[in-house]
Order: sequence, then C-alpha cells, then structure tokens
Amino acid sequence: MKNTGFYRALTAVGLLLAFIGCTNLEEDILDESLTGTGQAQLVSGSIAPVYGLLRSGVWLHTNQFGLQEVASDEGILPYRGGTDWYDGGKFIAVHQHLMTPSNGLVGDTWTQITLTLSRAVIAAERLNEAGKAGNAGAQAGYYEMVAMKAYLNMLALDNWGLVFKKELSSEVSQVLRGQEAISYIESELLSVVDLIRKENDPGRLNQNAVKALLARLYLNAAVYRNPYGTPEFSKEDMDKVIKYTNEVIAGPYALSPEYFDLFSDDNHTNKELIFALDQRGVLETDQQRWAYWSISGDQIPRPEFPNTRGTDAVAATPDFYQTWVDANGNVDPADADARFFKKNTIVPENLKNLTGVTPLNDAEHYYSVDATKFEMDRGILRGIIWGPRKDGSGNILKSADGKVRIYPVINKRTSGANLTYVNHVLNVDFTGPGSLHNTGYRFSKYQFSHTGNNCCSYSSVDLVLIRLGEIYLMRAEAKLRNGDNAGALADINTLRTSRNTRPAQTPKALTKIDLDILFRESGFELYWEAFRRTYQIRFGKYEGTWTGKTDKSVDKRLFPIPQRAIDGASADEGFLVQNQGY
Repeated sequence: MKNTGFYRALTAVGLLLAFIGCTNLEEDILDESLTGTGQAQLVSGSIAPVYGLLRSGVWLHTNQFGLQEVASDEGILPYRGGTDWYDGGKFIAVHQHLMTPSNGLVGDTWTQITLTLSRAVIAAERLNEAGKAGNAGAQAGYYEMVAMKAYLNMLALDNWGLVFKKELSSEVSQVLRGQEAISYIESELLSVVDLIRKENDPGRLNQNAVKALLARLYLNAAVYRNPYGTPEFSKEDMDKVIKYTNEVIAGPYALSPEYFDLFSDDNHTNKELIFALDQRGVLETDQQRWAYWSISGDQIPRPEFPNTRGTDAVAATPDFYQTWVDANGNVDPADADARFFKKNTIVPENLKNLTGVTPLNDAEHYYSVDATKFEMDRGILRGIIWGPRKDGSGNILKSADGKVRIYPVINKRTSGANLTYVNHVLNVDFTGPGSLHNTGYRFSKYQFSHTGNNCCSYSSVDLVLIRLGEIYLMRAEAKLRNGDNAGALADINTLRTSRNTRPAQTPKALTKIDLDILFRESGFELYWEAFRRTYQIRFGKYEGTWTGKTDKSVDKRLFPIPQRAIDGASADEGFLVQNQGY
C-alpha cells in the first residue's frame, strides 16, 4: 500500500523534532564512542539523535515500557487513592483491553516509535551517501541504522501489526503487514548481519544484537503472519531461532551469577548484556523511571538526595504473583528463587517485631547505616518497607555519628491517630480499597543509581533491551516446539541454576518441561522488562482473565492505530487502515 503520509502521521511537533531536534539530543547522549570531528562528527551527529530518542521517547516508562506492562497480566495501574495516575483512564483501559483509537498511552507510543523511525531513515540515508563517498565510519554507521530501522519496525509490527518500508526521505513509503512485513524486516537484518560492527559494547547495535533480533522475529513469525488466529509454528522458523541463538550463546557473553547485577550501577560491563540503552557519564539522563515508577511515593531510595522518591504507579497483579507461589509450593518464593527477591535492608532482629509499634511511638525504632550504603530491597516488594525519614525541615534524620536512620516507612496519606506504615498488600484492583496507594506488591528490579540527584533523573544504570537470559529462553522454546524436550529442559536449567551468588536462593533444576512451564519461567526471568504481553500472545494466554480484565477478544492482540495518525493522513484514502475490532 502506498503511504505518502508516513511523516504526516506524526504530530507537527514530532515532525519538527525529527528534523531539527538533533543538537540537544547529541549533547545528551554522546560519549567517547560517538564523539569526533569532521567525518566522525557526521557519524555521531546522525546516530546520536536516534539513540537519544530511543531512550528518552520510545522506552519512556509512560510510552512503550508502560504499554507492554499494563496490557499484560503482569502489571496494573489503578487510579491511586482517587488522586494519582488516572491520566484520562488510559492505563486502566489498556489493562482491561478496552482501549480505543484515542487512548493516550497507545497514541504516545505510536508517536515516539514512528518519530524515531523517521529519524533513523534520515540517518541511514545520510550515512549511506557519505559511505559511498569513501567514509568508512559512515558506512559502518549506515549498517547500524539499517538494523535500528528493523528494530523499530519490529516494535511497530508487534504493537499494531504493520511496518513502514521507506529507504529514502524523498520516497513514498509503504505500509506492510503479515508475511510482507516479516520478509521486509528479515531482509533488512540479513543485509547487515555480516557487515555491522562486531564490538560487543552493549550501548550500540552490533552483530550479536542483530542475530538476537532475527531470532525474535522467527520466534514470533507465526503470530505476525496471523495475528488473530492460532499460531502455526513451523520447524523452519524454529530451526532459524536455534541457529541464531546458538551463535549468540557461543559468543563472548555469560549469564550473570547475581541476577540483580544486571540492573545495577556498572551493569554496562556485565557480560550478559547484548543491547542496552547506555546511560553512563555524560549520558546520564532522565531514565531512572524504570526504577522509581512502581515504588512507594513515601520511600526515599537514595538518602544522599532527600528529594528522591517513588510514584506509587504500577503494581504486580495478584495473578502474576500467584505464578511464583504455584511454582514453589510450600516454599516462599523469596527463599526459592534468587530472581524474586534480594534482601538489602537488613533489619536487626530486635526491631523486626512491630507489634504495638506505630509511627506515633517509634522515634527510637530504627537502625543506622552510612548514607551511601543504604540500598532498597530488590525484586518484588511485599509488606512493610524500610527506609530513610525526613525531619520537619526536609532533612534526612541522622544519628549522632552522622549515619542515616532507617525506619519503617510512614504512609503519609494517613494522619493523626490513623497514621500507619506503608504496607504493600497482595490485593490491588480498580475498586476504591484496591486502588489505595499501598496496594499491590511492587517491582524493584532496577537499582536507584548512586549518581541520581532527584526522583527521576541522572541514572548510570543502562536500560536492558536484549540479554543472554532471553536468548536461552528463545532457544529453549524453539527446541520445545520442535519436539526436543531434553534440549529445552537443559537450557532452562542452565538459566535457572546460573543465578547462584546467593546459594540458598538458587533456583533448583526442573525435572520436566512443557509449554506452560516454559511460559511460567519466562515470567520469572523477564518480569519488568516489557516482554510479558508478547509472550502471552505467543503462548495463547492473552485472551485469559486476570485482575481487572475480563475481555477475551482476539482483536485486542493488536493495539488500535491512533485516530490522530489516521486523521493526519486523511488526504490519502486508505493510507492507514484501522486494525480489526476498533
């Protein structure tokens, strides 16, 4: 289908940024691998804005990341206390699968993906011209931008069932769906897989990242060919998944023994990361949001900076938590799986019993630590949490030796004789009681960076997009769908038992594997990384019922194309056809 409205589908502001927004973005994301003058500056000036938009736009918590989390059975975001996070009902509607073409969460994600894709098209065109003129660095950058276009189109295909084929800014673009879309992305990735940079720095797309994207494409191809039907997984596709995952696994990567090191300061050098959004040094930017979005608004995660806090947004659904319980039987998940929880706030035994202790009489009920040594617990947070506290002037309370006092965290939305502690309870839903600020267990997967100086900015923790754990899961699934149960079980057990820094919590090897168990394992390994919706669709779980969601329509596997995008292209009849069911 001819599509002269590709750029017209963007908002006017987005279109302007796509062409003139380069300078500030360059300043935000350049580092030693991208800086330079002359020919090198051409490369950096073309590539840097694309990576900048990918980080600050596409993967913002309230764009692509949030869309994937709240559409699944993993995360839920109610109207907190009737005061916070309603935002026109966009999060509730997406979670309930009742979104419409005017939904803001869907629309903002569309804008950021298409905006970044338009910038990647321009960058690829510019670099290709310079490469043909003899600039080797530009030619290498061109291959990288071809891979980036394919990556962004894969996001569009997964969300809306379509891709944009556009090689030059002067060309008329095409909208492709189904096998045509798959073939186009495949051709783009295959065209660069042997040419793209081989360096394994995860901050930029490289050969192993392209191989991982090819594996993702083939694994989901059955869904992309027939998004509303029952996927038919071919042996040919699964063989290709195995081929590319084999090559990545045989590469320079290694599974991280400490699971939460993958999401902490200095994770850029973690040998498990394949592709991540680089946030070190001058790249530090407003992306601590995967860390703070789920955390209690009363928690101060970094006592060095009293204004840091959470936002009481997305919580884990009781359904997702139950998968951990079901897998571990009578053993608490925190004791059975190092991926579920890591204890960092070590409360002394004499302080653990809070019977009779309230915020009104707990002035001496604390322990002390050096400010830089305080770390929140990681994983899935349950019950009463501990952290720093402020005095009436907004200063962190300290002991006489200068150490920070760590108390049970007070729920500031209670008052007077009813003043209570933050106590994260299991049940969370869209009712009044279920929407209170403390309801729902919380995701604390990403560390609050020690360089952060406010609640939402300056993190040195890379945002992880592709890592070796996912590669093992993909290979196990492809083997299982090909009938190789033993091979699939071996891969899953390699993954489980690799998380062994805390031996008592190392997950035990499984004795059997099937698709339901493998799906469950994907949730344990990849939670809070924006994978759950895609896995639910591929495993036939997306039409199920879970907390706050009863809609079972297969039409909701794809999101609606935003009405503003369709209206923006109305001069070309049939330019964008709305997805089925909207």
